[in-house]
Amino acid sequence: MRISTKGRYSMRLMLDLAENNTGQPVSLRDISARQGISEKYLEQIIAALNRGGCVRSVRGAQGGYLLSRKPEAYTVGEILRVTEGDLSPVECVGYNKTECDREDDCAIIRVWQKINDAVNSVVDSITLKDLLDWSHEKGRT
Repeated sequence: MRISTKGRYSMRLMLDLAENNTGQPVSLRDISARQGISEKYLEQIIAALNRGGCVRSVRGAQGGYLLSRKPEAYTVGEILRVTEGDLSPVECVGYNKTECDREDDCAIIRVWQKINDAVNSVVDSITLKDLLDWSHEKGRT
């Protein structure tokens, strides 16, 4: 399993919203400038995050985006699944597993299941608040 650019950028976008969580909407233009990500690409990502309930949009001249919940209420896993889908390493394990006619005789499936469990355990135990705290430890504000 490899996290795509879309998944990595979704994490940066959400962390930027958390870092700039003043109660005022944050524009994609400002996020784009701070993160060095094209505004057009951010529009695609924010649409998925909005559909997934991670952010809410505010229309108008002073509009932009806000987190829909507090940073501690998001997990890295939730954010990645909104933009990446299932995080399983192969199709025969995970949330959207497909039927495999070899499953009953396959010893390797245990490896894939252990990898899947480990990845999900990690990403579901780290919150956006944790990332925000780690960012502050690194001297970012």
